[in-house]
Amino acid sequence: MGKGTLAKRLVESDDHLWLSRSWTTRPRRASEKGTEYVFVERETFQRAIDDNQFLEWAEFHGNLYGTPLPTAPDDSDVLLEIEVQGAEQVRREIPDAVVFLILPPSMRDLEERLRARGDQDEHVALRLSSAPQELAKGHDLASYVVINDDIERATAEILSILEELRRLRRDPS
Repeated sequence: MGKGTLAKRLVESDDHLWLSRSWTTRPRRASEKGTEYVFVERETFQRAIDDNQFLEWAEFHGNLYGTPLPTAPDDSDVLLEIEVQGAEQVRREIPDAVVFLILPPSMRDLEERLRARGDQDEHVALRLSSAPQELAKGHDLASYVVINDDIERATAEILSILEELRRLRRDPS
């Protein structure tokens, strides 16, 4: 199970987390319900860029991905499910943003996850070839690194960190 599954589990487990729904220009996968992203044409995405509607956006393997400026409910922490390029932009805009680097247990697991969700061989090869550079950048950006080897354990680990961060926010002393 990948980071999307983890994000969904986190939001289901914590009433104070709000998942921002990203936009993408890539086609919907057969395995997707259509609620994972706002799927748009490249021209629509480009207009949103021109109108400064994104907190972050990036081109990743030929497709555009972006997070609209969040409009989360009061008393919510915003959860972004983004790639490393997006995390770099968020850190520039919000230096104290908490960044979790979510790692698969191994490159073999990553490959299996990509294939299980229906990615084509060409895309799998591209993702695997770019993984070392992305991981190096991710480690530099990350506040916390979590290995997603077990969905329940990874969820509990992140929720525990979030609770401690909230406690420190309430009582900084």
